[in-house]
Amino acid sequence: MIRLAGVSKRYSSDVEIGPITIDIPAGGIVSLVGPNGAGKSTILTIMGRLLAPDAGTVEIGGLDVHTAASQAIARTVSILRQENHFVTRLTVRQLVSFGRYPYSGGRLTQEDEDKISEAIDFLDLTDLEQRFLDQLSGGQRQRAYVAMVLAQDTDYLLLDEPLNNLDAQHSVQMMGQLRRAADELGRTVVIVLHDINFAAAYSDHIIAMEDGKIVEHGTPEQIIRDDVLTRVFHTPVKVVDGPAGPFAIYHRTVPAE
Repeated sequence: MIRLAGVSKRYSSDVEIGPITIDIPAGGIVSLVGPNGAGKSTILTIMGRLLAPDAGTVEIGGLDVHTAASQAIARTVSILRQENHFVTRLTVRQLVSFGRYPYSGGRLTQEDEDKISEAIDFLDLTDLEQRFLDQLSGGQRQRAYVAMVLAQDTDYLLLDEPLNNLDAQHSVQMMGQLRRAADELGRTVVIVLHDINFAAAYSDHIIAMEDGKIVEHGTPEQIIRDDVLTRVFHTPVKVVDGPAGPFAIYHRTVPAE
């Protein structure tokens, strides 16, 4: 379980995230959605110990994220931020190997090599593993970063906009792979998403944020509704029954019925 209790972060007198209190159940995919500036990435970064809150506590898998030993945290939760600054002359395999650092300390064992290969195969990067990062498309690099996080072999994965730079085909593939990681590997995957329909199709739980606060949370059936989405995103949204579940239409003004 991920437990946030009274978590807040103040940037200025009129910009504050929280306070946020919520329990996120273990297992499955949890999507953070909401307008730009709602605080989604900030909360994810605080969960991943990359940013300290001004107040409150975060527990993941029974560990206090901001007081537990670094190695214990690194073996429990892994995080992928939006901006990643790696040397472009790394190969895909070298990048993914960084995910094993909490175990190897830089001296890779055969078990580490096996975990690296499993993550590369899982993200369909086997044919690209000896390519340098600057030889890849943006979407291929994004998959390599996710493979690095997966290789860390943690129960909890935090991903900030993992669909960045991905076209429609590869976005669907990525969400399918994350769904498999949750279902087949037992991971808890928390992701920031901008596309509400991907959240609807693949999530077990959706948390909607606005102005630094959680304004709605629940199952896709509870969140993917006209009134909820219109209120959260401040634009008319019409939810219709699609072939695979509810589908939100928001690309143009929805005529009133």
